[in-house]
Amino acid sequence: MPTTAAPPSLSPPSPVLDRRRASASVILRSVLEHGPVARSTISRLTGLSPASVTDYCARFTERGLIREAAAPLRSGGVGRPHLPVDLDHSRFVVGGVHVAVPYTTVALLDLRGRVLAERRLRHDSTEPGLVLANAADALTELLAGVPGRGALGVGVAAGGWVDPDSGTIVEHPLLGWRDVAVREAIAARTGLPVHVDGHGRALVNGERLFGRARGSRSVLHLFVGNVVDAAFATHDQVHYGPRSQAGAIAHLPLTGGSQRCDCGRTGCLQAELSERTLSRRARERGVTDGSNPMDVVLAAAAGDPVAVELLTERSRMVGRAAGLLLDVLNPETVVVTEVGVIHREDCLDALREAVGPERASAVVPTSFADSVLAVAGGSVVLDVLYRDPLGSPGSPPGVN
Repeated sequence: MPTTAAPPSLSPPSPVLDRRRASASVILRSVLEHGPVARSTISRLTGLSPASVTDYCARFTERGLIREAAAPLRSGGVGRPHLPVDLDHSRFVVGGVHVAVPYTTVALLDLRGRVLAERRLRHDSTEPGLVLANAADALTELLAGVPGRGALGVGVAAGGWVDPDSGTIVEHPLLGWRDVAVREAIAARTGLPVHVDGHGRALVNGERLFGRARGSRSVLHLFVGNVVDAAFATHDQVHYGPRSQAGAIAHLPLTGGSQRCDCGRTGCLQAELSERTLSRRARERGVTDGSNPMDVVLAAAAGDPVAVELLTERSRMVGRAAGLLLDVLNPETVVVTEVGVIHREDCLDALREAVGPERASAVVPTSFADSVLAVAGGSVVLDVLYRDPLGSPGSPPGVN
């Protein structure tokens, strides 16, 4: 059984508790963004008193979340040196699970969202109990490979309709899942606190904490895989909507689309842009004989002009979708996760051209090109940690 964290307090919220939680959050995020950093600098950056910063830093140190850096900082080489603090990467990890259509990604991440270990589990069956049991067992095996480091919790991300409050995947049509109790299944098998969310919202939080969107006042994330969905955040708050259904754009009509959707219409966003559609078109035109979109990317890299055409045209259509969402939401930053945009500059150029020159600079590819699904899972639980570092996802072992 992996080293686990004590469950968070279930005390009812109060204004004082909310203020303390907010102060703890802003201080730990300052360490994340600026560390190694002096406490006096944290006080200046956050507007909190030096005494408060010192108190919270002491509590974070006691819990193993931060440590004093080895080398003191001097101001101009005179005066008493400042002992900077930084995140402590030596004691804790978090687990990340991302459930995709063909496979599940399982990973361990450190407190900076960096992937330490990762496994991909192909689905021989999409029966939810089997998929989640395999994921939990693989996660336990990864944790056994980092002895001496405790697990603060597990984040699970997936496409489709995900309800974080109940910890369930309410509906994932491509997997055939409905009302799957993900939190319950993973927690029962690992003994760890588990948090569940949609992968678009998870990646907004990952970008906000660790990626290119740090400091942006509003962020839109557009995820284009087998599932096509979106997430939107303003001032660090992700919009969930009633019953956590915000971001469901699969059936948004796309101008110029020709693919027939299961709903009976033509040109729905997911039907037109999904990786299944890309792979089918590649097979029809003799580029590949499989269903892995990376085969199309590799063919393009080898100089296949048809593969290049398929990828750039898809990115151009993603750009039209991004432009439509920009019209509606007007975010400061748009982050796109799409296989062509991740791997090819010409695809990014095609996307930005479709968005238009006035807004092209607002559109950037994912910050996690080599590990986006692992980061999606881990970001679910890391967002909880940075929002409430003294209470969630649980106190580190041995701390009251």
